[in-house]
Order: sequence, then structure tokens, then C-alpha cells
Amino acid sequence: MIRIIALVILLIPGFLAAYGIKLMRDMTFGILQPPFPYLWLQFLLGLLFFVGGLSFVAGFIFYRDRKRNKVQTRFQNKK
Repeated sequence: MIRIIALVILLIPGFLAAYGIKLMRDMTFGILQPPFPYLWLQFLLGLLFFVGGLSFVAGFIFYRDRKRNKVQTRFQNKK
């Protein structure tokens, strides 16, 4: 059950990152989505979603690998 909850927690930022890519792509082609009044605002929010979702997933994987000692020596915890 805990693994399913962890998967759901990882899927939410993954979907946000994918939605951010979609918003940025739509701005490139000039397609304005309904909740946004300006294309530049749509792009900035898409970039924020993408960077935020990607950093959350990357941080989760980095934390897990650090806990299992699978990172380089410069990233390991100093004891």
C-alpha cells in the first residue's frame, strides 16, 4: 500500500510537468488556453509547472539513491 501511495505522489508532479510542456508547446504555436489571458503568461506558468514537476521527481530519485549509497562520493552525506 505504501508503494502505491508513493507512486501516486510521484505521478502528480509528473502530470504537472507534462501539462507544463503542453502549455509551452501551445504557446509556441499560438494556441491560447482558456484560463490564460496572454500567451507569455501561459508560457511562464508552463515553464514553472515543468521545472517544478521535474525538480520534485529528480529530488525524490536523488534522495532515494543517496539513501541506498548509489551516488558519487561528492553527493554522499558527510558522517
